[in-house]
Amino acid sequence: MDYFPLFFDLQGQRVLVVGAGAVALRKVQLLARAHAAIVVVAPVIAPELVQLASTGAIEVRVREFAAEDLDGARLVIVATSRRALNRWIACLCEARGIPVNVVDDRKASRVIVPAIIDRDPVIVAVSSAGTSPVLARRLRERLEALIPGRIGLWASWLAGMRATVRRRIPSPAARRRYFEMLVDGPAERRFVDGDERGARRIAQRLMGSLSPAPAGQVTLVGAGPGDPELLTLKALRALQDADVILYDRLVPAAVLDYARRDAERIGVGKAAGGSGVSQDAINDLLIEHARRGRRVVRLKGGDPLIFGRGGEELQALVRAGIAFSVVPGVSAANGCAAYAGIPLTHRDHAHSVVFVTGHGEEAGGQPDWALLAQPKTTAVFYMGLARLGHIVARLIENGAPAERPAALIAQGTTAQQQVVLATLTTIHAEATVRRIESPALLVVGEVAALHSALAWFGESAAADAETQSA
Repeated sequence: MDYFPLFFDLQGQRVLVVGAGAVALRKVQLLARAHAAIVVVAPVIAPELVQLASTGAIEVRVREFAAEDLDGARLVIVATSRRALNRWIACLCEARGIPVNVVDDRKASRVIVPAIIDRDPVIVAVSSAGTSPVLARRLRERLEALIPGRIGLWASWLAGMRATVRRRIPSPAARRRYFEMLVDGPAERRFVDGDERGARRIAQRLMGSLSPAPAGQVTLVGAGPGDPELLTLKALRALQDADVILYDRLVPAAVLDYARRDAERIGVGKAAGGSGVSQDAINDLLIEHARRGRRVVRLKGGDPLIFGRGGEELQALVRAGIAFSVVPGVSAANGCAAYAGIPLTHRDHAHSVVFVTGHGEEAGGQPDWALLAQPKTTAVFYMGLARLGHIVARLIENGAPAERPAALIAQGTTAQQQVVLATLTTIHAEATVRRIESPALLVVGEVAALHSALAWFGESAAADAETQSA
């Protein structure tokens, strides 16, 4: 973040505004809503500001700015049309450690005034870090339509209940869950629709139904293949509600950023070769935290029930008597193939698709190589890069033509995505030349060749665009 967002309590605090035109007027009107003690300095004062001064709402000094005007200021807004004067005032503020905003001059500003949605005490601020004020305003307009007008009254009503809830529900975890049920359930809808009495009845009923020691539960969540925007809405809700998150090695940090800030995060990833946290240890952690009454999210890359050992974890929870639910995710096969422009099935090229783990034989399994080698079949190999040569050899041995298209997708759906398109006989050499590294997905079948025409994301799309324009 270029700017750290804060909400500044300016009630009764002295704020200096240098300039008295239309822009300064808008800033003064905004500051007045925060009950700041506003001082305006300018040689010419707009009539609206003069009117405000006559009511005692602000103080005006009809003259040029002087350095002593900064004395006692907690915030300075500079809104004159003279760039040199603005920059000089900004330098004076910097020397004194006073936060300063120079209107339309990001480089001279220490703080930025965001676009604001005011549902006091609920305040939503939107900023583009000064890069595009128009974009920030447009985002605010969209959010205005989504946030109910009575949401501020609802927040105040909830605040008024806190003392009673603290007295009736001593457990902090239970209190948090109680308020979550209010905010997420019909009580909020009743209140924002104007039915405060109905909201209160629901709140009282919920309070009587809560047990003193909430039961823990585990939610198995698919984090998707890499792009954090592929998270489902249910996955986002689970992350926001979790007390503790056990996450795999390949889960991007950007996905974890969606979690509640105070949630405990425990990395339990396993690397190639079996190093890392054992599956038994992961199962024990899930059970331990759930038995402590915590809401646990087990966060896995892709979909948790496709080569993620999610089924084993659910079986362990069943044996331990732990409640659980599953939030599916966009699988690595679906996500990576889509971002590479490779349809896994196609009326002309593929009537079936088979998902295979590249470690299958090492784990005691034996893929049906004859099935995988059949025409009009798409074979998708997870974790197959380390055994790429072996996979190619077995497919050809079982009848797959050597010229069958094959594609490796590395770091799929992310900005680092790489796609190598070749044939069964050349894919290993191409991967070596391109220095492809895990995680990578291998797609074998006629559909892989469609990447050349359908690539739309990342370096492949850029390369195709350059070729077409040449």
